[in-house]
Amino acid sequence: MDTVLLAGDPGEVCLRLASPVDRAGLRAVVGEREAALRAAGLTAGGTVALRLPPSLEFVATLLAGWRIGAQVALLDHRLTEHEVTGALDRVAAQFVVDVVSSRGHRLCGYAEVVSAVSARPGGLPARTPHALVQFSSGSTGASKVIARTAGDLVAELDRYDRLPGFPRRGERVVVLASVVHVLGLVGGLLNGLHAGAELVFPRRLTAEGILAAVADGDTPATVLGVPFHAELLTSGPEPAPAPRLRRMVVAGELVRPEVPPRFRERFGVPLGTMYGMTEVGVIATDLDGDLWPAVRPTHGVELKVSGGELWLRMPASPYLGLADPTRFVDGWLSTRDAGSVDPGTGDVTVLGRLDSQISVGGLKVDLTEVEQTLSGVDCVREAVVLFDGTVRAYLALHGGTTLSEGGAVAAVEAALAGRLAPFKRPRELVVLPALPRTATGKIVRDPAVLRAARDRADAVAATAAQA
Repeated sequence: MDTVLLAGDPGEVCLRLASPVDRAGLRAVVGEREAALRAAGLTAGGTVALRLPPSLEFVATLLAGWRIGAQVALLDHRLTEHEVTGALDRVAAQFVVDVVSSRGHRLCGYAEVVSAVSARPGGLPARTPHALVQFSSGSTGASKVIARTAGDLVAELDRYDRLPGFPRRGERVVVLASVVHVLGLVGGLLNGLHAGAELVFPRRLTAEGILAAVADGDTPATVLGVPFHAELLTSGPEPAPAPRLRRMVVAGELVRPEVPPRFRERFGVPLGTMYGMTEVGVIATDLDGDLWPAVRPTHGVELKVSGGELWLRMPASPYLGLADPTRFVDGWLSTRDAGSVDPGTGDVTVLGRLDSQISVGGLKVDLTEVEQTLSGVDCVREAVVLFDGTVRAYLALHGGTTLSEGGAVAAVEAALAGRLAPFKRPRELVVLPALPRTATGKIVRDPAVLRAARDRADAVAATAAQA
């Protein structure tokens, strides 16, 4: 861990939070957190769960746990107590590192944290050799428990090393993606420490705050986030020039077709895309935006298409505990993503979730196509389309629209009538103030969560009507 992540010039700034942190300072804080974990009883082969916001405390405690040789589970600090209890029961962590006090406003990209280590009754030592335990985003249902070895993480860093154009020493990475999930953790935090790129956490996670973080430095900057962040940067007033911006790279879900050209037109640099999974990390990339909507597999990655689904070769199942036996079969991981592989170039086009392709009256409907078409309607800010017995669309409108809900539905229906065949059109349009999102910024696709959001919106509207 020290050789791969902490080596380098002691005076080199590696993190920029409320103030810059150089490698000597980071090593010192890691040593302090290591001592605290050992004093609490954590040993090599033990298990510890971290429930910390993005902070120096998070980075140092994670690295300290790995230096000890423990298995570290990452919990999103925004989870409820009920969710945390369930997650801890699933991983059976011996120790938990939680926040005692925290300073930082809600839209800040980092916090100043004091933490404490506590023993957890009934916790168990690691039962596998994995170094990292994460939970999938849960955008389509219950999260899966996913584990990765140190060797697997190092192999992913090697894939990043081989990517021309990915940030290196002498460059900066403005980190918007959650550091408890794979893009922000490995593509951002671990790769930045390994490659020597300075990691910048914005003071404000607004369009203005992100661009201020880009401008606050003399070296080229890459912004790393999810498609929501790219839409945030391209949806407001024309920003000031950003000459330090080299590119933005997003991953986590499909990018709407109109966003990459809009981003390039606004900033003069590419919106790159990456395809990956918590189970393995980065799989394929298009950092320069030249291949969109395709991406090119990274070094050593082997993909195949079977029955219209992308499968990924892996040496072992990445799942801990109970898992669907159809997800990993004979050395191949089912991605649950529909896609194609170009036989000439090997480039991959991800078409959406496999369960987005349904049959309506014997006719095939691709819900991803419907969703992207709906999202392209002028008054629609964002949309998700599901099949739960009928094709139903949930959408949120642009803030500046003057249409009533009924007027908006009529306008959207009229627009879709000219763009989609009748059998493809949603049977119901549900307008919400905003679509529910996961902690990582992905739109939630769980029908139960969306129905609950609808019920809440209806209750608010009924209360307002009675007032």
